Amino acid sequence: MRWLATVVLALLGGFAGAAAWDYAGLGGHSTRDYLLAHPEVLPEAINRYQAQQRQAQLAPVRKQLEIPFPGAVLGNPQGKVTLVEFSDYACTYCRQSVMDVQQLIAANPDLRVVVREYPILRPESADAARMALAAAEQGKFAAYHDAMYRLGPPSKQTIEQAANEAGVDLATADKAIASGVFDSFLTSNIALADRIGINGTPGWVIGDRIIDGAVGQAALGQAIEEARRS
Repeated sequence: MRWLATVVLALLGGFAGAAAWDYAGLGGHSTRDYLLAHPEVLPEAINRYQAQQRQAQLAPVRKQLEIPFPGAVLGNPQGKVTLVEFSDYACTYCRQSVMDVQQLIAANPDLRVVVREYPILRPESADAARMALAAAEQGKFAAYHDAMYRLGPPSKQTIEQAANEAGVDLATADKAIASGVFDSFLTSNIALADRIGINGTPGWVIGDRIIDGAVGQAALGQAIEEARRS
């Protein structure tokens, strides 16, 4: 319970006025008494504490996160609002989020979506991610990205089909992939995700917020508006 009391003490200013929460006296009540009398504050306190912790993890690497692999951007490459997406082509929830992102791009001309390939679900995910970066080098990223999700889970066949549909020069792409040039970027993405506490897909970073999962267009849209105003 000590950690829980610490959380509440750290965040209590958000739930009551400063006068009511004087650290020295706690309004005449012990922490335990207050929590027993007002258990409704605990979920909000814990959520706020966790959000603050994640923001602290995010701050040192936020600018780095917003720098894409060249060409691996959706929407307006010069957009003033940046949404970062960690995704895996084997992820069903990422596939469900494709339409959300497309609609957000259509509704927000200033939106720049930085896609960070995060191949964690199966070995073929890494193969699909490498081809995505090869497509980005050729200016074919968006077309490959959409085709890969539409064609289904990554496999040798679907990766090649998506690349062909996107107009990727496969000989050039295969040569780049074989050289290992993309591996350091994928390793960096995994390290960044670990650093900011993303351990699944999709994961989103917008402004000073980290959002987990396929939360839908409305939630992402609200986060975009908040980032635009900040």
